[in-house]
Amino acid sequence: MRPWLRTLAFLPLIVASLSLGASGKALRTAIGSTPRMAAQPVQLAPGDPARTRIGRLAYLGGVRLTSPDRGFSGFSALQVIGDAFVLVSDRGNVVRFHMGADWRPFDIRFGELPNGPGISAYKGDRDAESLTRDPVTGKFWVGFESHNVIWRFDADFRGERVAFPLEMRGWPANGGPESMARLPDGRFVVIGETARPPGEGHRDQREMLLFAGDPTRDAPRPIRLGYVPPPGYDPSDAVALPDGRLLVLVRRFGLPSLFTVRVELVDLRGAKPGAVLRGETIADFAPPFQHDNFEGLAVAREGDSTVLWMISDDNEQWWQQTLLLKFRLDL
Repeated sequence: MRPWLRTLAFLPLIVASLSLGASGKALRTAIGSTPRMAAQPVQLAPGDPARTRIGRLAYLGGVRLTSPDRGFSGFSALQVIGDAFVLVSDRGNVVRFHMGADWRPFDIRFGELPNGPGISAYKGDRDAESLTRDPVTGKFWVGFESHNVIWRFDADFRGERVAFPLEMRGWPANGGPESMARLPDGRFVVIGETARPPGEGHRDQREMLLFAGDPTRDAPRPIRLGYVPPPGYDPSDAVALPDGRLLVLVRRFGLPSLFTVRVELVDLRGAKPGAVLRGETIADFAPPFQHDNFEGLAVAREGDSTVLWMISDDNEQWWQQTLLLKFRLDL
């Protein structure tokens, strides 16, 4: 059977399983207290080790992360601080570990977000989709879908403050703050996955909110902007570069490859209220490249290089993977 025919045959089962997992009333799968995790190297293009570039990204390596723990899945957000990694799942589970040049994880810790909207019994009440961090204080901010709120946590993920932005109240329950980034100047950007700006004529746009500072503190109302992703794609994460520009991860689901993503470079410097922003595609993860459900980005500096990390959300599905990939960014 040809690959696309095999995909077509399984499509009804795949769509049904994704719909069930996305339900806010689904019970939350908690992670255990015994941290066990393995990492197996992966190629940028499976079966073709000679491919080490994709657009303006140079592949530096990657691994498939696995664990016997049923709660080890659904990672939608990522932070990288030196050799320390923080993964947050859309079940509110947190995995922290260190990993050096040998790609072997150590000092692995499993835990959960102790705070969030609603109660912790249901997935929709701990549906963490975006994560950003202040490099000076070590504080984290988490964007929760379903309830469309933002929580601030300290460096040990103890809850400190929560915000219910008025501008996010009308966002779809399953299309809320999928992307959030802290800019180098202390401002915050939040992008709705499927949320459109208010009014008519914005079907091609996603709403982008630009906060003057910490969105969980008393501050002026955010500036409303529009972001236009490539046709058929929705934003799934964003991260700020040192110069204030954004890298936006956009994702599409369809035949024959199921999930594919692109990385876009978006310049919001000097954007005025109501501005509509478009990005430049710098990498397209269509076949033959790895093309799973990537939902998390992180940027780090290594010497003179800017390094981009990506992680995929396996949706608790047997046919998906948790992939952690590393690239040098060549702009």
